[in-house]
Amino acid sequence: MLGASLNKVFNYFKSCWQSAWNYSLWALLIFPLSPLVGAVTVGFVSLITWLKQSRKINRRPLNWGFALLSVLMIVSAGFAQDKTAAFLGLFNLLPFFLLFAAHSALIQTFAQLRQMAWMLVIGSMPVVIIGLGQLFLGWSFKFEILWVVLSWTVRTGGNPPGRIASFFLHANTFAAYLTIVFILGLGLWLEQWRLVIGDWGLGISKNSLSSRQFPVPFLFLTVAVIANFIALIFTNSRNGWAIAIFACLAYAVYQGWRVLVGGVAAIVSSVLLAAFAPSPVAQIFRQVVPAFFWARLNDDMYPDRPVALMRKTQWEFAWSLAQQHPWTGWGLRSFGTLYTAKMQIPLGHPHNLFLMLSAETGFPSAFLFCGLLAWILITGVQLLRKSKYLNAGDRLIFFSYLLAFVGWVLLNTVDVTLFDFRLNALSWLILAAICGVVNGYNPKDKLAYHQN
Repeated sequence: MLGASLNKVFNYFKSCWQSAWNYSLWALLIFPLSPLVGAVTVGFVSLITWLKQSRKINRRPLNWGFALLSVLMIVSAGFAQDKTAAFLGLFNLLPFFLLFAAHSALIQTFAQLRQMAWMLVIGSMPVVIIGLGQLFLGWSFKFEILWVVLSWTVRTGGNPPGRIASFFLHANTFAAYLTIVFILGLGLWLEQWRLVIGDWGLGISKNSLSSRQFPVPFLFLTVAVIANFIALIFTNSRNGWAIAIFACLAYAVYQGWRVLVGGVAAIVSSVLLAAFAPSPVAQIFRQVVPAFFWARLNDDMYPDRPVALMRKTQWEFAWSLAQQHPWTGWGLRSFGTLYTAKMQIPLGHPHNLFLMLSAETGFPSAFLFCGLLAWILITGVQLLRKSKYLNAGDRLIFFSYLLAFVGWVLLNTVDVTLFDFRLNALSWLILAAICGVVNGYNPKDKLAYHQN
């Protein structure tokens, strides 16, 4: 009886494992609409993966690094002035280390990268539509099912007013989400474009082009990328704008589109000159560049911003905290309390993840965290550069994920995406995808394939 019961349990988990990847994809699709359902699904997938591949997970040195980081952060919480807040703050980090370890074992192929990207792009469309309706059609509603299973709150005009936020709590958070989806969507679009023009655009005649029909995936991605970019513009996020432009330039350089690189560089230069050049020069460019862009960049749009809300002030304060407690920090979630007491303005974080970790967990934890991220990026770049057997499509999708990773790092130098569960989970899934493909790639298999 016991043997039969154990066999049933084993078969159950085996079937769960076989469909775990599909569950993970569904989680990515529904995350923006229902964080709770997405969280439960991702947690279930992570558990099944740990049970099935615990030996592989435990053998990877990178996971040892995150285990050590977890220990350092727990020690830091033990030394915090507000230990309750510090230990609660660990839930923004430690569970996601486990998610990363599990999904880096689950994700192994470039096909999985494409599937992830597709789910993210498809899932972004209802969020973007709601956001645009919020800003331009005055949509406002609150919809709940069982309190947290499905909870949508949409405010007319966005949050802050005039900045699109959709289902997200703040326009900056929505901009961070859109930036990542835009980068991955643009990578998928470029791949579909290559398929549409055929043979990488070489030797195509007018007759052959006119006889072709644009496939539905290409048309959908065109609409999705444009919609995401429009929504990103109306988040009014300078960080989102800068990273999206950086991504476009990176893709153009990768593709060898020199004319596009020059065009984008000219547009960016015009906007920067309109915002920051001496007045006589700036006035010339302001006749062409809308004030919506240059006034946002140089803060003329918000001239009365308190000094305490400026990032420079926040970063200086976080750095001073880190210097006072360099080894263990002040404890996670301590910055907001300390900053409010000092500046008399409520603020939850210093708008820089790496300074925040230095101040709240100490330099050893912050340096180890940065080192682990650098390890992931370096191994990813090495795979992209040294694997001559990768086909052009696989190279492009992998490049897209590396670019999304760099975009996430840049976002977190001027903001903190840690506190939105959807963004946090998405970030760690992207890191896991890069790591998983690097670990799962076998050049010998590719060599045998090409020889055959």
